Amino acid sequence: MRVDKQRLREIIKELKKWKAHATILLSLYVPPGRPIGDVLNLLRQELSVADNIKLKKTRNAVERALSIAIERMSKIPKVPDKGLVLFAGEDPDTGKSITVMLIPPEEVPVFFYRTDKVFHTEFLEEMVSESNIIGLLIVERDAATIGLLKGNRLQVVEELEDYIPGKHQKGGQSQRRYDRIIEQMVEDFYKRVGEHANNVFLPLLEQGKLKALLVGGPAYAKYDFMEKDYLDYRLKKIVLPEFIDVAYQGEPGLREMIMRAGDLLKEQEYAETLKAIEEFKYHLAKDDGLIVYGEEEVRNALEMGLVGILLISEQREDIEEWLELARKRGAKPLVVSTDIPEGEWFAQTFNGLAGILRTRVSW
Repeated sequence: MRVDKQRLREIIKELKKWKAHATILLSLYVPPGRPIGDVLNLLRQELSVADNIKLKKTRNAVERALSIAIERMSKIPKVPDKGLVLFAGEDPDTGKSITVMLIPPEEVPVFFYRTDKVFHTEFLEEMVSESNIIGLLIVERDAATIGLLKGNRLQVVEELEDYIPGKHQKGGQSQRRYDRIIEQMVEDFYKRVGEHANNVFLPLLEQGKLKALLVGGPAYAKYDFMEKDYLDYRLKKIVLPEFIDVAYQGEPGLREMIMRAGDLLKEQEYAETLKAIEEFKYHLAKDDGLIVYGEEEVRNALEMGLVGILLISEQREDIEEWLELARKRGAKPLVVSTDIPEGEWFAQTFNGLAGILRTRVSW
C-alpha cells in the first residue's frame, strides 16, 4: 500500500499505541534495491532462532509475526522504488493482532529488522516531520508576533509588547529630547524582538527545516525593523521579497498576513486551504451551484469529474478513501485542519466533506 504523509501520520499514531510486555512486535524496513531473497533469508533464520525462546507465549507471538512477514514478503517480486516497511504483532492476552505493510512517501533510508516491546516508527516519523516551515513575523513599534507555518498548521510561538508613549506635543528642546527617548525605547524593543525571533528561527534554519521568513506589520515599522541588523544575517537572506501590510497582531494578524501574501506562499498547504475555505463560504452564501456537500452528492460529483477541489476534515476516519478517490478523478484534495479558524465549523456543519466544482451544476 502506497501512502502519503497524511495517511502515514495516522498509521504512526496507531502503531505507537501498541505496547508489549515482551519483545514480540516486529518492525522491518527494506530500502530500494535490496533483493527480496536476502530479506526472506533473514526472516527465515530469525524464525528458526525463535524456537529457542523459553516462554511459550512469547515464542508463539514472535513466530506468528515472523510467519506473517515471510508470507507477505514472499508475494512481492521486487522491492518498490521507495522501499518497503512492514509491522506485525499481537497482544497475547487479548488475541488482538496488527499487520501493516506500506510503501512510504519518501525513500526508506536503512535496512532495519527488530522485534521489540514497541514498533519502531522513528524512521517514518522523520518522513512526516515538517521540513518546509515558513517563519512569520509581525512587527510594529510596540508589539510583535512570532509564528510558524507548518504544512496545514499555524502556530503562534510568541507575542511581545511594550509601552511606547506617543509624540510629545511641546516644541523646542524639550520635544527633541522627548522624541529621542521615545526612539531609544523603540530601538530597544526592536532589539528585543530580533533576539526572540533569532532564538525561534535560527535552530530551525540550522536543521534545514526553515524555508523562508515572511515579515509584515502596519505602516513603516516593518521597514524600519528590517533596515537594521536586528535579525541574524542568515535569516535576512531568506526573508521573502515583499513585506505585508497587516493591521492586527496575534493569530488574527498571522492569518491576515498569510491571506495577503498571495503567490509568496502559493505552495503552502495552510494558505491554500484558507483560500479554499473562503471560496467555499463565498459560493455557499451566493448559492450559485458551484459547491457540493453531503457524502452521496460529493461522491457523485467526484465520479463525474466535476470536483476541482475536495475539502476534507482531518477528523474523518475515512480520509484516505476520499483522498484516493479525489486523486483518481483529478480533484485536488485539501485536508482541513482544526487549526484553521473554520476547521471545527466545517467538520461539524458539513460532516467534514465538501467539494468546489469546476462548473456550475443544478442538482
